[in-house]
Amino acid sequence: MKAICRDCLWTGDRTGPRCPVCASPRLVAHAELDALSVAHMDCDAFYASVEKRDRPELRDRPVIVGGGKRGVVATCCYLARQYGVRSAMPMFKALKACPDAVVIKPDFAKYQAESRRVLGLLSELTPLVQPLSLDEAWADLKGTERLNGGSPAFQLVRLQRRIEAETGLTVSVGLAPNKFLAKIASDLDKPRGFSVIGAAEAKSFLASRPVSILPGVGPAVSAQLNRAGFATVGDIARADLKTLAARLGENGLRLHRLAQGEDARAVDPESERRGMSAETTFDEDVADPAALEDRLWPLCDKLAAKARRDGIAGRVVVLKLKTADFRLLTRRRTLAAPTRTARTLFHEGRELLARETDGRAFRLIGIGLADLSDAGADTGLFEDEEAKALKTETALDRLRDRFGGAAVRTGRALKGASRDS
Repeated sequence: MKAICRDCLWTGDRTGPRCPVCASPRLVAHAELDALSVAHMDCDAFYASVEKRDRPELRDRPVIVGGGKRGVVATCCYLARQYGVRSAMPMFKALKACPDAVVIKPDFAKYQAESRRVLGLLSELTPLVQPLSLDEAWADLKGTERLNGGSPAFQLVRLQRRIEAETGLTVSVGLAPNKFLAKIASDLDKPRGFSVIGAAEAKSFLASRPVSILPGVGPAVSAQLNRAGFATVGDIARADLKTLAARLGENGLRLHRLAQGEDARAVDPESERRGMSAETTFDEDVADPAALEDRLWPLCDKLAAKARRDGIAGRVVVLKLKTADFRLLTRRRTLAAPTRTARTLFHEGRELLARETDGRAFRLIGIGLADLSDAGADTGLFEDEEAKALKTETALDRLRDRFGGAAVRTGRALKGASRDS
């Protein structure tokens, strides 16, 4: 079995639990090690790690990066996680669980600069890098062996060492035949981990895992699947396709493919830059704030539904406006946790809009999501109101899939329609 030592970079056939050169136990070994090229790289407790690096006196202290007592946890270090603190947990609950934690206000400008450093080092290996957020990205290193002097696995082990040496931060890597499996692999051995899932073992590896491990399966969909008798990924893999299609539509077919370990999505460097958005151009310029809000809501509803359907969420909300003289304005707000609900999109978009409605008329309004990531089990960590909104909006998705998009309309949508009539 091929192996790489993560400490001295020895490569060869594994003959024991330790490196034959330096005796390190940190070996990466797998039968498909030289055949895999799709990777997912995830910075370990990124925001908190940056803060601890910059403030060495906090090295042995639990650190929470987030808002005030009424805010939420953006991230926390691994020591704080031992007390039960988790991302997107309300701050008062986090401090109750870990009262001695040091709370630091997020500095997104600093985190963005560090993200550019880390992802820039990854981009030196291949142009096929697709960021999901500030602290994680997919990469496809197929065909880079001769250029970079080693297999993708060897390049990634070497990259881990370089990132730690040059930035003082650590990353975990997952290597697999596709994006879905690579992302799962990167979570298996945190922090400073390197895990491999091969094509031959993918289906058996996934079989006993809960359905919440699949992209797009948050608490509401997970509960729906459990009620239908699908508790594990293996249950979905064995399910009749007609049954899944009848219950979940196209999403059921997508989940069935993932349950087989199949994912045809390519690593797309343009994906994160494009983000997602929905916009509309008015027949006549609009200046009234209430009328602009009425136009904003259905766009939020449309965009959130697409995000849920695609199994992704976004940490940055982007408001787009075009003035009557064709000047384009964009306003952004970074959230403590990714969202895919119309409720949050509208709440944040409306606040951004209120700052711009000073009597000017606009000919276009749009809402967007950026800093995208796969929406999985972590969506269950949202604050209570966000979790309720996600559950409600997911139920509306199912009704619209069954009876048509116009069959169910929210009170906010009806308010806008009555204003237009």
